[in-house]
Amino acid sequence: MTAKNIPRRQAIPVLYTRGTHYDVGFDMGRTFASIIKNFLQICNPLNESYLPLYNKDEGRKVYNETLESVKKSFPQYIRELEGIADGAQVEFHKLFLLHMDEITAICANGTEAVAPIGCSSIIVNNESSRIIAHTEDALTATLNHYYFVVAHIISDTPQGKHKVKEERFMSLCYAGHLPGYTMNYNHHGLVFTINTLSALHLRSGKTPRHFITRALLSAENFEQALAVLKDEGVGAGDGCSINMSFINDESGKCYNIEMAPVLEDATISQLDIKEICCGGHNCHANRYERLSTKEANPWLLASSQSRMNTFADYPPPACKDDVTQMLGDCSGGEYCVFNENDSLDELVKTIAVGVFDLNAKTIALYSDNPNKTKPHCVLPLILKEN
Repeated sequence: MTAKNIPRRQAIPVLYTRGTHYDVGFDMGRTFASIIKNFLQICNPLNESYLPLYNKDEGRKVYNETLESVKKSFPQYIRELEGIADGAQVEFHKLFLLHMDEITAICANGTEAVAPIGCSSIIVNNESSRIIAHTEDALTATLNHYYFVVAHIISDTPQGKHKVKEERFMSLCYAGHLPGYTMNYNHHGLVFTINTLSALHLRSGKTPRHFITRALLSAENFEQALAVLKDEGVGAGDGCSINMSFINDESGKCYNIEMAPVLEDATISQLDIKEICCGGHNCHANRYERLSTKEANPWLLASSQSRMNTFADYPPPACKDDVTQMLGDCSGGEYCVFNENDSLDELVKTIAVGVFDLNAKTIALYSDNPNKTKPHCVLPLILKEN
């Protein structure tokens, strides 16, 4: 049985690690080396698009100018990625290409790439429930190729453009990827999930969304989170949607923030911030709902519209049970919310589900449909002591 043909496993690996950025990366790579190597072998976008472009002048130019830009802003996360490569004994450039994904294809040859991630997120914010819940939808090759990382990083000197000395967080990671681009929380009480958005015009030499959301794991408050997302002086090279809240924020607000690539000749990300106050809820998939940004990837847009239509058929969610019912819905046919199609040719599958309960300070983790199974585990969200 090959790595590509392994059926859905009822397992969620979790690594606890502590050290420098390089140490944490090395532990991730060493611990999950076989999963990372398998994923690199079967990841079609990497092998059929990004690597062939990397071996051409136009692709190498996009790679080099983006890498140099990230090194200036976030050298600590480059060291972290180097640690993953060294620990897993794989080539660094392959991992960095995964973090550029569509930037490589679109900027190098102008053609659309297959977006590597789908995802649906639901926020519920009322007097009895504060919930941020998320399906992790990804290319079929990603099934069984992910893990959770719980890390504590302490640096001797302030690191990167935001001058960070300590980070403590939990994040779901795709094999070979940095933390931050899926479902996450940090010890300052920041909880956030990510929905990929496919803007048509991406920017080489700017900050890939994977590194912006990695930096978001260091944010201590809402103002710092906004500063990370704005990325002043450089700006985002691609786009995503961030569903977030701070557990102990006195305002009790949750947010959906759409981020789009910088405009031409600009040096700050485009952002639209939607507040979800007490008594409200919000659903988001993989299309821009408010920013007027031209979008690529018709498949992702059609899938997003179908999932949003499914959500609209439900009464407004008010509690955790409502949310798991919606996220486990399989009624949408080809574009359903929870995609558990057993076909090996299926483009995208739902690989995991996370339900953050901000009042209880827990996350429930599922590797299968939350309508049909109980969570594998319910982990506490451990916050920094004042």
